[in-house]
Amino acid sequence: MAVFALVFLAPIAYSIYLSLFRKQLVGGNSFVGIENYQRALEDPQFWSALGRVAVFLVVQVPIMLGIALLVALAIDSGRLYGRNFFRISIFLPYAVPAVVASLMWGFMYGTRFGLVGNINDAFGVSIPDPLSPDLVLAAIGNIVTWEFVGYNMLIFYSALRVIPTSLYEAAQIDGAGQWRVIAAIKLPAIRGALVIATIFSIIGSFQLFNEPSILQNLAPNAITTYFTPNLYAYSLSFSGQQYNYSATIAIIMGVITMIVAYVVQLRGMRKEA
Repeated sequence: MAVFALVFLAPIAYSIYLSLFRKQLVGGNSFVGIENYQRALEDPQFWSALGRVAVFLVVQVPIMLGIALLVALAIDSGRLYGRNFFRISIFLPYAVPAVVASLMWGFMYGTRFGLVGNINDAFGVSIPDPLSPDLVLAAIGNIVTWEFVGYNMLIFYSALRVIPTSLYEAAQIDGAGQWRVIAAIKLPAIRGALVIATIFSIIGSFQLFNEPSILQNLAPNAITTYFTPNLYAYSLSFSGQQYNYSATIAIIMGVITMIVAYVVQLRGMRKEA
């Protein structure tokens, strides 16, 4: 309890404390109440960052979880040759640190020195720049998907492995095919795992920071200092020295993340019931 209070409760309390003050040129920090929160709600850069991660969540998370579910079902089916090899291979990207993965993919995306540039030169084509302002969010989504498909696959596969074999035997006696087994037995049985993976993915989407932060040096015109809320808070704090407003952005994002995750959990539990 002491460690929990020190590393979890104390930072949150201090962030809330900071968000209620504003550093003045004369007189130092002064109490302003909820003025920082009012400023955030009227800040177009904050809303732009929030809208960007919302789009990222709506598009990337279903794709990532869908791929992870398909892979888990394929491995669990017993019909995939070398399933242990595929399981390890798909999980391996999760072991790569996000910073390393972002650098690796960032250099592959390069149109002058990377894989995209080499393909353009070798085949005489013109592949659009993945780090352009129009495509950079999709490029980041590809990196995150590559990183976390294996993690979510393992969650789904673990849930599939504990389904009682008696259910499969009963389905076989009834003449159910593979698709019927998936729809009537496997998917309902792993609904809890699906909810957990969705909540983790939502939290991760709202916390998006490492990938845009690393790629910002490679695509400064596409990734702004307010590309995501976390990157915006970081820039405010370490570049703009606006610690109070940065804490406000962090608190607002924490509340939004909790609300969205809680709503998803309630809907998932309701369907499971």
